[in-house]
Amino acid sequence: MAAAALTREGGEDAFRRLFRFYRQRDTSDLRGVVDFSVPGGQVVRSQLSISSVSDQDAYRAGLQPVSQWKAYGLKGYPGFIFILNPFLPGCQRHWVKQCLKLYPQKPNVCNLDLHMAPEKTIDLWGQSKEQLRKKGSSKWEPRSLLEKLRWVTLGYHYNWDTKKYSANHHTPFPSDLAFLSEQVAAACGFRGFQAQAGILNYYHFDSSLGIHVDESELDHSRPLLSFSFGQSSIFLLGGLKREEAPTAMFMHSGDIMVMSGFSRLLYHAVPRVLPNPEGTALPSCLDQGLSSDLPVGSVIEHSSDEDWQVCANYLQSSRINMTIRQVLAEGQKFPEESGTKGRGQAPSEDGHHQENSRTKRHKPN
Repeated sequence: MAAAALTREGGEDAFRRLFRFYRQRDTSDLRGVVDFSVPGGQVVRSQLSISSVSDQDAYRAGLQPVSQWKAYGLKGYPGFIFILNPFLPGCQRHWVKQCLKLYPQKPNVCNLDLHMAPEKTIDLWGQSKEQLRKKGSSKWEPRSLLEKLRWVTLGYHYNWDTKKYSANHHTPFPSDLAFLSEQVAAACGFRGFQAQAGILNYYHFDSSLGIHVDESELDHSRPLLSFSFGQSSIFLLGGLKREEAPTAMFMHSGDIMVMSGFSRLLYHAVPRVLPNPEGTALPSCLDQGLSSDLPVGSVIEHSSDEDWQVCANYLQSSRINMTIRQVLAEGQKFPEESGTKGRGQAPSEDGHHQENSRTKRHKPN
């Protein structure tokens, strides 16, 4: 297999070579990509802390009881945990709607703020919903503002220029997403996790995520949580240096990845977004609506049929990823800053998010 040959080469920037291999649109050899739904080889079972999350709290977060989760790790990657879709039927829809309708709202920050007047980005959902609801299959239809969304930051807002967080650039972190993150972290052995910063990435079939390490948080003892919704992707997990060849794996709708310990500071990337393997417009796990009865205190909300139609049309060619981090350890404060307070510019190819057109590689603006 070509991918295996590239992996064996090693040498200078083996990560970049495999990134380019999987980035190619005509790549048909995906046999080397780890599929956690068919565990074996380097895939091993991961033990979860079942007693750390009550069934009631799991239900409130829209999750199955932790005892029913299927969690795996990879040989050679201690601290990496892959959880196959643990969401209850219909509950993924809530997070998709939040990522499209609520989280992009002010005072949160998005890529469109960098080159549009503030009044133009107040209600991206309101400006896009009719266009998305009527969206057909033509690739030549103009993209709505929501389809031009590339990233949204929550809580402590990441500065793409300085690659830092700061105390003076912070907005309240969404309580529902914080609760979900706390339950997942606790199930993985990290009780007391505080969701303080989030970066939401919005992908289309021509998008990718450049090679990078998430190291800007001041506390690396807490895990990085990654949630995926919509179409599928190939995720590359490498080593502490880019010269180490990465392992490729599929990430499907509802899957969760946890990077902790040794794996917390490893290079990673998303070279390619793929249609979901079922061959349908949307994966079947998104077909079901919520049951009428939600537990007391649930953070999950029912989505109207109209709202879900907008979300479903968006997801037919898109993928949403939420990465949640704890920036500061308990009692820790940011160091005194003398730098700028600006929001920074859009991430570059080897930063966080990029989109590739057929003719050129460009920043996500």
